[in-house]
Amino acid sequence: MTPSRRLRVLNFGMRWLVKPSLRRSRTPEKANRSFERAAPFLFSTPKGLRFQQDGPCSRITVGTPLPDRAVLYLHGGAFVTGSQRSYRGFCGRLAKRSNATVFIADYPKLQESPFPAAPVAALAAWDHLIASGWAAHQIVIAGDSAGGNLVFGLLATVLARGERPAGVLAFSPWTDLTLSGETITTNAKKDPLIPVIRMQEAVDLYMDGRDPAQPLASPLFASYPNPPPVLIQVGGDEVLLSDSKRIALATGATLDVWPVCPHVWQLFDGRLPEANAAMRKAAAFIHSSFESAKR
Repeated sequence: MTPSRRLRVLNFGMRWLVKPSLRRSRTPEKANRSFERAAPFLFSTPKGLRFQQDGPCSRITVGTPLPDRAVLYLHGGAFVTGSQRSYRGFCGRLAKRSNATVFIADYPKLQESPFPAAPVAALAAWDHLIASGWAAHQIVIAGDSAGGNLVFGLLATVLARGERPAGVLAFSPWTDLTLSGETITTNAKKDPLIPVIRMQEAVDLYMDGRDPAQPLASPLFASYPNPPPVLIQVGGDEVLLSDSKRIALATGATLDVWPVCPHVWQLFDGRLPEANAAMRKAAAFIHSSFESAKR
């Protein structure tokens, strides 16, 4: 794939501006403030977006969604950054493309409350949708990066309870907090965004002395009986490529590797050709998952 000019500029900016900044960031609080300030300017918001609080979630719609389609979205940010506010525009674009109602679930960041607070909050968001009248087969679970970790942890939990969502969509998920994936080493220099030198620090702060190999923390090691359709999109130069490959094997997922794209490039939907193309594939997957769940 020949990268677009915009993708080349994005990779350059990430490599020489964002990655060094993340490497130097002194505290999780500072990193979160920086991301929250930048997000409204970086990510495109579709016209007609409407949002309102719905229990622990922010309910996002664009236009008139189909009444039997919900997407529960768990945002990324290394368990340090991200919120309903900063992901509102992106989830609006996902809602528009999928013709579904998107629910963004917030969860405590590691500087607020360590593991297992985040997966507990993810399950609470799912339970809220079920209690509100949504059936499991009317919900696609989606998320990116650290949110992808919570996606697969939630999937394992609800499958064990006999609840099967319509599908699962994950962008560059971080599924192994033991950091055993080979591409954490082999792609350390190639990855334009993630500074490997800070990953263990994030794990230590998030786990707060607990074992990162337990399945709820590293869902790569969980069981997935009778999983629904799963689509994973990941960049070929990412340090988390191994995480995506291995969780794809564990869940029977379709693995969609984009050779030149950075970590969670889909966030630039509406501004980056490669993001537009990836989101079209993601939306098509959501559509097919809901149709299959009806049968």
